[in-house]
Amino acid sequence: MSSAAAPTLPLPGDPPGGRRAVRIWGIGVAVYFVAIIFRTSLGVAGLDAADRFDVNASALSTFSILQLLVYAGMQIPVGLMVDRLGTKRVLTLGAVLFTLGQLGFALSPSYGTALASRALLGCGDAMTFISVLRLGTRWFPARRGPLIGQVAALFGMAGNLISTLVIARALHGLGWTTTFVGSSLAGVVVLVLLLLFLKDHPEGYEPPPAQHAGGAYVRKQIAASWREPGTRLGMWVHFTTQFPAMVFLLLWGMPFLVEDQGLGRGTAGELLTLVVLSNMTLGLVYGQVIARHHAARVPLALGTVGTTAALWAVTIFHPGDHAPMWLLVVLCVVLGACGPASMIGFDFSRPANPPERQGTASGIVNMGGFVASMTTLLAVGVLLDATGDNYRVAFSSVFVLEALGVAQILRLRARAARRERDHHVISRVEAVHVPV
Repeated sequence: MSSAAAPTLPLPGDPPGGRRAVRIWGIGVAVYFVAIIFRTSLGVAGLDAADRFDVNASALSTFSILQLLVYAGMQIPVGLMVDRLGTKRVLTLGAVLFTLGQLGFALSPSYGTALASRALLGCGDAMTFISVLRLGTRWFPARRGPLIGQVAALFGMAGNLISTLVIARALHGLGWTTTFVGSSLAGVVVLVLLLLFLKDHPEGYEPPPAQHAGGAYVRKQIAASWREPGTRLGMWVHFTTQFPAMVFLLLWGMPFLVEDQGLGRGTAGELLTLVVLSNMTLGLVYGQVIARHHAARVPLALGTVGTTAALWAVTIFHPGDHAPMWLLVVLCVVLGACGPASMIGFDFSRPANPPERQGTASGIVNMGGFVASMTTLLAVGVLLDATGDNYRVAFSSVFVLEALGVAQILRLRARAARRERDHHVISRVEAVHVPV
């Protein structure tokens, strides 16, 4: 595929973008921002949760596993919901659910009710990112897609930053209940904003009404999306790139740095913050590169996986009791590239599917990384309990999933490239003959 910049020729029905688009899309991003704060708040509260509910590593990992299990399982249904019901309705439901989940987690008197609250949070969280991606395609020209996706992810990582900086400090200053109840108020704020101001699409750019329903239509949507090599390649790119940083930030980074590497919680929190800052910086770089040079997508994804695996291996197998601080810093900077690299998956599925299947295809792609994260979270927890907290053994589970994902990317990339060239030619012809 040519490495030239993406064409600027407008596609049929391309929305104009502009300041109003930024404002409307910004409301959706704000909802996603809060969802990420709630999702990642356990990452800095893992040790506190273990003490509060008196659980071991496997039980602690169940919090995140259940949350991600619900999240991953909801991706295709949410994609279908977005395609059929529109962004505003799905985001509204998501905001209600993740706010109730965060509030329930704050007030849970037992491990069981806390688990149920995290599941509810995961259900609401699952409705946010695909909705924001769909909102972007409805309000901005297609050529802006890669950058819009990376910027949305950047704001999501800013939510992670709030967790590592604000939630972590509030836990030690204000306590569990006050911190989590107070944070849940952010969900109420974004819910009001989206109810008052968010619109699914600009005037004059209404999508065609859904004319089908029922199980047969649902199966047809899923099957048609899955048949596209770009959808499957996007899913495996997301699967392979996202999960090392997700596992590190969502749960196991803090215990690894404190219990295995002997760092103080403050220093460990700063390293987690470095992952987030690196992610935010590299997200803009990746978005610009991919928007201008589509041929860079696979090399960027594979390069990120290879570099992450190398630094992960050097860190956990470093001789001696602890890895040096400079190595931990480099690892955290490299882990910051995992999020931007995972967004490349959507840049494979987007051109492979028509507008009426964008939500479904995005759901399939987004499911990849969270299935990998959920699997690794469980594997690390089980291996830690089985080996007496041997992080070298437990963290080695990362390499198995990376190898699987790389094999699938290499298998699908040529097929997806040929199919995308065919779609691009068709779009160019339609852009010439259809008024825009």
